[in-house]
Formats: sequence, structure tokens, C-alpha cells
Amino acid sequence: MNSVYKKQALLSVAIITYNEENNIYDCIQSCMDIADEIIVLDSFSQDKTLDIAQSFQKVKIFQNKFKGHIEQKNKAIELCEGVWVLSLDADERLTKELRESINVALLSDTDIVGYKLSRLTFHLGRFIKHSGWYPTYRYRLFKKNYAYWTGENPHDYITIQGKGKKLKGDILHYSFKDLSHQIDTINKFSSIVSFTRFQKGKSFSVFMSILKPMAKFIEIYFIKGGFLDGYPGFVIAVSSAFSTFLKFSKMYEYQNKIIQRPSNLREDYGKK
Repeated sequence: MNSVYKKQALLSVAIITYNEENNIYDCIQSCMDIADEIIVLDSFSQDKTLDIAQSFQKVKIFQNKFKGHIEQKNKAIELCEGVWVLSLDADERLTKELRESINVALLSDTDIVGYKLSRLTFHLGRFIKHSGWYPTYRYRLFKKNYAYWTGENPHDYITIQGKGKKLKGDILHYSFKDLSHQIDTINKFSSIVSFTRFQKGKSFSVFMSILKPMAKFIEIYFIKGGFLDGYPGFVIAVSSAFSTFLKFSKMYEYQNKIIQRPSNLREDYGKK
């Protein structure tokens, strides 16, 4: 009886990587005891990411040209053989409580096809429990044929086709090494968003470039309780407003033909 349940609850963990040598070991290690296979889809890393991943017995490594976060994550799902898929980023780890919740969920005979997991981010020396960063429940565990990644690169999310439910426990997210890393990420992600929007025909607005950043700060710091996270909460509110400002300002560059493409995007990004 148990073996039948185990076969039906076969779990694949899908991770996309690019130069993640500082994160990939802890990510894989945190899910080794619940995964039947771990799919690492790499976009031709130039560091030791693949060497580290290959040291784990359950890992299967594939490489694919990066065309966008949504495209790459959906490709990783296609490579999974499990009935269930857990989609993780390389800078994420599972808590013990979450691993236990996942084990129970996969052995339950229900009509649920997807589970929402909360993510707790570590930044500026502490776990951020407000600022709109926690709890942010998103579908991450799902039946393979009932879900897919969608949204706007790089702010993607999973949509399921069927019933969903929340699980107890957190995904621990170590997104930034330090503030400099966060600034680099804001710069890169704002380029992706603005470039994608411009390609879809959206235009620049002076009024919105002023209003939206101000509204974002108020939302994060006051409405979503960023002030409760101390000074890191203030930094998050300011950086979120700055990120919003950059998206509009970069749209101005494209619309006025100052540039055709952001200099900090990978050369293969967005190309067929």
C-alpha cells in the first residue's frame, strides 16, 4: 500500500540556475529528503554551479538557452518526470516544517492540484516579516499537468487549473548578499520589465513616473507595515519606489530612441 502511494506522489524539484555556486548546494540539500528527483535547468553557467549540483545523487542536469524567467521555468517543468513538481529558485531553502507539510500533502488522497507556500526573505541582517514581503503565498507545489508559470518577466507566478490550498512552513529566501547586490538586482529587473513592456507597445508617462514611485513608498512603508521592520523596512520602501521610478525612466529611453536595448541585459535575453 505504501509503495503505491509513494509511486503516485513522486515528487520532482525544478530549479533554474545561472552562476549560482553560492546558493545551489544549500537549495538542493534542503529538499533532498523529500524529492525523488531534482531537475537543474542551467543556462550555461560560467562558475562551479554544475560541479556542485552534480555531487548530489538525485540531481539531473540539463542546459537550455535563457529566453526569460517564465520560459525557462516552464521548460524545467517539462523536464520533470514526477506527478508532483516543486518549483524553487536557487536562493531558496525549505524549512523542516514545510518539508513535513509537503510529505503529508503528497500522501493525501484529495482533489487538490496545487499548494501555496509562504516565503520568508532574509535581508539586511534579519528576516523581513512585513513590508509586503511576508507572508506572500504563491503556488509552488503542483501536479505537473495542472499548472504553468505566467505573468511578466521577471515577476512571474504559477497559475493552477483546479483546486488549491495553503501549506504550513516557509521557503527561506536569501535573495541578496548585501545592499549592493539588491541595487544591482533592481537595476537588472527594472531593465527586464521596462524592455518587455516597451516591446508590448506600452508608452512612457511623465505623470505616472512621478506618482507611481511616491505611491509605492507609501504602500510599502505605511500600508504594508514596513516601519515594523525597522530601518531595513525603510530601505525596502525606498528601494521599491526607486525600482518603480527606474522602470518608467528606462521606458523614456526606448520611446525617445536614446537606446534600443538596456546595456545590462544578457545578449540572448528575449531572442528566439
